[in-house]
Amino acid sequence: MALQTKNVIFTAEKTDLQGYLAWNEDQDGSRPAVLVFPEWWGLNNYIKKRTEQVASLGYLAMGVDMYGNGKTADHPEEAGSLMNGVLGDLELLKSRVEAAYQSLRNEELADPNRMGAIGYCFGGALVLNMARFGMDLQAVVSFHGALDSMQKPNPGEVKAKILVCHGAADEFIPEEAIVNFKKEMEEASADYEFVDYQGALHGFTNPAADERGKAFNLPLAYDENADRQSWQAMESHFKKMF
Repeated sequence: MALQTKNVIFTAEKTDLQGYLAWNEDQDGSRPAVLVFPEWWGLNNYIKKRTEQVASLGYLAMGVDMYGNGKTADHPEEAGSLMNGVLGDLELLKSRVEAAYQSLRNEELADPNRMGAIGYCFGGALVLNMARFGMDLQAVVSFHGALDSMQKPNPGEVKAKILVCHGAADEFIPEEAIVNFKKEMEEASADYEFVDYQGALHGFTNPAADERGKAFNLPLAYDENADRQSWQAMESHFKKMF
């Protein structure tokens, strides 16, 4: 398989944001297009690797920079500050996710009628809210993402079929948030699936989580089984939708 990658620039409200595109060159014609939204660390090598893995499944994938100019963070304080700068400004957030969506949708290889999005932690929160905003996505997948709602959808507004991959031992997501999320989805008549991975902590898909958890005294850990199972769940979710 001849996997190709390239960096692209897209703009939202005068801020240049980076996209990391990946696709299989051996494949002919247009294909479903999937946005890959990062953890609060930003568009780093981990997210680029995930973008390539999505592309290897036969999709056009784009890792998304939400901070501007490809900025990344290595320390939780800086990452939290960057993330909260986006989460605290709904119009800014909307403009950036919409700009990323349009950038990928306009790519020559993208099938504009088959669009999806996945996200990790911060990115998981983003894709769930993109679904709540009623964006024209067929499928979204959140991996250990925050569940809080930025905009309560009305019945029928959620177009995307939602898959939530959640670590049952995640200390960052309170039980109340899970209850509220499910209630909100049911009231919106959304098509969603919520999967718990027993014993899995926050960050369960990222092999760097163990090291970061120790370094910063945070309840983070990689879980190989949950990582594998959640990826397989994403694959079958996309196969059904695309």
